[in-house]
Amino acid sequence: MDPPSLVQDALRCDLCETSVPRMHCDTCHVRLCTTCVGEHLLDGSKEHKVVPFEYRRSTINYPKCPKHSKQICELHCKQCDSPICTLCVSSGEHEQHKKEQILQTLASKKEILQKDLQELEGSIFPKYQEAASNIPSQKADQRKHFQALTTALNKRGEVLHQEVDSIIQRMQSKIDDIDSQHMSVLNKIEGEINQALEEISNIILDLRSLLDSNDMSSVFAYISRNEELRILPTRPVPPLPTFTPGKINRDQLYQEFGSLSELAKTTETFDHAISSPNSKLLIDEPQILADVKLKIGRWLSYLRGVACLNENEFWITTDNKNIRLFNLQGELLNTVETKSGYDPFDIAVTQNRDLVYADDYDRSINIVKDSQVETLIKLHGSTPRGVCISASGDLLVIIVNYSKKETKLVRYSGSTETQSIQWDDEGMPLFSYGEGFFKLKNTKLLCENRNLDICVADSHARAVVVVSSVGRLRFRYTGSSSNTKKQLRPRGITTDSQGNILTVDYENQCLHILDQDGHFLRIIDDLHYAWGLSVDSSDNIFVTDEMDHKVKKIKYFK
Repeated sequence: MDPPSLVQDALRCDLCETSVPRMHCDTCHVRLCTTCVGEHLLDGSKEHKVVPFEYRRSTINYPKCPKHSKQICELHCKQCDSPICTLCVSSGEHEQHKKEQILQTLASKKEILQKDLQELEGSIFPKYQEAASNIPSQKADQRKHFQALTTALNKRGEVLHQEVDSIIQRMQSKIDDIDSQHMSVLNKIEGEINQALEEISNIILDLRSLLDSNDMSSVFAYISRNEELRILPTRPVPPLPTFTPGKINRDQLYQEFGSLSELAKTTETFDHAISSPNSKLLIDEPQILADVKLKIGRWLSYLRGVACLNENEFWITTDNKNIRLFNLQGELLNTVETKSGYDPFDIAVTQNRDLVYADDYDRSINIVKDSQVETLIKLHGSTPRGVCISASGDLLVIIVNYSKKETKLVRYSGSTETQSIQWDDEGMPLFSYGEGFFKLKNTKLLCENRNLDICVADSHARAVVVVSSVGRLRFRYTGSSSNTKKQLRPRGITTDSQGNILTVDYENQCLHILDQDGHFLRIIDDLHYAWGLSVDSSDNIFVTDEMDHKVKKIKYFK
């Protein structure tokens, strides 16, 4: 059926279904033909307002007063948030209350409706459509991911089977060696006994011959060897070995086999949440709550990374092997020395308050528990850069392979790789390769947002690259040209409780704040030689000054 006939069918009298109704009852919200108007007005249960169809809904239907049934409400009590009539006003019940014309209230309500409609049509509905369109690709990504998990599981099983086979081979070889040694001893004993048997047989024959002989000289020449032969030839035979099977510790075996991260408990359903007004508001002028000068050694040292332990204590890294814990009073509380003896590339703090650091010198990721450094991951042929802890407790690591000239983002559950993110939908690299080991131009630091997006500060690409939890590119932020003079050169990066993304801009000596969808919010200026960045549980910024050896604590929310 064509559209004109559909419209014609839709516009019919609600009583007799005559085509093209000419009237409309604004009270009952029904379409009427001229013939049915009289019949409709016969219904005296309510006051009908019949108008020409083109003026439908133009009549204001004032609400009836719930207390005075014959009165209509032309006013609205703001304090009671309810319509009132003139009798309600004269009764004195609302005497001290603020009142306004109900048409004014209606206009305000309709403004709210209009805003909701605009947001639904312009933002919420399109994003749900986008989320729905992303589901098939997410399903495909999920299938690939779980296939990769199964492959990793089978490979791990093969490795353990190989280890068991190797143990069996080593033990079998040992059994064969012991068997050979025992057999050699028995063969020697057997040879000695057989030789003695031959000698005894010859003696027996000689004795029988002498007994039958009358040759006195031969008999007198006989010398007995019985005393010698009474002692059997003996050699110490080692006891036979036994095999005692060890008790199989399933928990330990399970731990050595590997672990599977639990499904992250999150209320996020899509790749990213729909933006809504922040519950916290940015203040006009950020406040410096603390400006701490740290004693970190020689004046040529460089202060770099920072990771908050709580609202008063923070770990910092420099250009040497020591990772130090300070408080806002500038007091040194703890020092951890890296295993390699060189400066770490990045640090993070786990949900259990343990320190984790990435060491690009010996290509390892390490955790510090009770002041003891334990290596979690050892890379071969690749170098770790940034490291952070995800909401599920996984490790997220930026890894650069200099021989292959590529960079990827890898998720680890414990020491097991569970996800690798490297390419966009067009097969292009998500992250730059960089210019070698020079940290100033090739820093790649990262963090996870509350919507599970992963945000990477790619200094060589001069961009913040944000991907979803399944590895799809969400957006790239390359700076705000109207607010900075030079191109963005990001260093430290973090997120706050509102889902905002914060990154240090080293060359413009400032800090950029974006919302979780990459929209620019503001700049915080005058951050000289800023490098490391972290946020405490109250959304206060901790930022390092590389050259002056300072850490600033900044409040930027109301």
